[in-house]
Amino acid sequence: MSGGILVIWGCLYGLQANDPVRVRCLGVNGAAPVRGELLYRGKAKSVYATDQPDLVIIHFRDDATAFDGRKRAEIPGKGAINNRISALLFAELARSGIATHFIRQLGPDTTLARAVRIIPLEVVVRNKVAGSLARRLGLPEGQPLARPVLEHYYKRDDLGDPLVNRDHIRALDIAPDEVVDRMEALARAANAVLVQRLARAGLELVDMKLEFGWAGEALLVADEISPDTTRVWDAATGARLDKDRFRRDLGPVLEGYQEILRRLEASEPAGGQAPGANDGGAEADRDQGDGLT
Repeated sequence: MSGGILVIWGCLYGLQANDPVRVRCLGVNGAAPVRGELLYRGKAKSVYATDQPDLVIIHFRDDATAFDGRKRAEIPGKGAINNRISALLFAELARSGIATHFIRQLGPDTTLARAVRIIPLEVVVRNKVAGSLARRLGLPEGQPLARPVLEHYYKRDDLGDPLVNRDHIRALDIAPDEVVDRMEALARAANAVLVQRLARAGLELVDMKLEFGWAGEALLVADEISPDTTRVWDAATGARLDKDRFRRDLGPVLEGYQEILRRLEASEPAGGQAPGANDGGAEADRDQGDGLT
């Protein structure tokens, strides 16, 4: 092939005969983002400023934590898998008209995203009974819920991200009622999309944690959507493929994460690849805590 430039999803691919493909990804205004100072280091992700104030770079690390950080490990390859899964699922939401902070995957373990002001309120959507819901309500794990159940958790690591209700949210002045209404509506819409997407891959979305942030006046789904922040079971066998493998010592963690990714990629619609999926590499908002409970 003769030399040339190919542009895919905002990335410039320099093509030279007998040479490896060289990739440079662009920011939303056409300039290549340059990684700047570390803004935040969470339990499993690091967020960096860029030379474009409306963009950040997220680095998905290989760290794993549970029980408010009391259980820790490093799982080589986990960051890259979470980054890829998150890119695929954010792209699915975008195709369904749900706005997110995700712009594109930059490298194996890095993502370019819009800078957002995170609302310190997690929204958990539950489709089946699992985890803390089973303990609190005395219901068997795996029992289907008649309709998705939404819960709110106050993002405060020092308090263990407590479960809160609308009166608590008002007392803490976390967000006005109308904003919480919008977050709930977006969470329900995202859940409906992702339940169908995972079903197409032979997977079951048991529950998930979503975070939201402001980019100017736009309310966006933010953080990540990965096995760290969801419960995903094999639809046929009920095998747990998510972070519960780490929490409960249910088997090799990476094996479960890899299986989710394998199935998602195998069931991607034609032309549905996440932006930047083949990019070569460098690193969007705040990290999650220990994920679902």
